[in-house]
Amino acid sequence: MTYMTSAQVRDRFKISDATLFRWTRDKDLEFPQPMKVKRRKLFDEARLIEWERKRSTEAA
Repeated sequence: MTYMTSAQVRDRFKISDATLFRWTRDKDLEFPQPMKVKRRKLFDEARLIEWERKRSTEAA
């Protein structure tokens, strides 16, 4: 498995820290939840890709 830091996720989606915070709190958005290791939040890259694909097919 490959994990991405919060900074990498923000860069990938071109979003701010506040937006990432909101996305992780919004139940309707179904954004993949991070795994917390000490003070770091790590996101499973495969789940992020799956979420991104699902969103793009819903928009089409």
